[in-house]
Amino acid sequence: MKFDFNKDKCNQAREILLTVYEALQEKGYNPISQIVGYIMSGDPTYITNHNNARSLIRKIERDELLEELVRHYLLDD
Repeated sequence: MKFDFNKDKCNQAREILLTVYEALQEKGYNPISQIVGYIMSGDPTYITNHNNARSLIRKIERDELLEELVRHYLLDD
């Protein structure tokens, strides 16, 4: 199976991840652990409602979030 995401979706996923990360951090959570928990389980309660973060992260499919993370890890410095 080949995943083919357009650049706009990747940029949107990145912006959402950054916003969610900041919201989790502001609430005192470990953002990495919470985002990983969400991606692995699909349970939106891993993400805080603070700053509308839970609604934002649900706008992007989990596979798109994972693709953005892997792409950034492998290609960006």
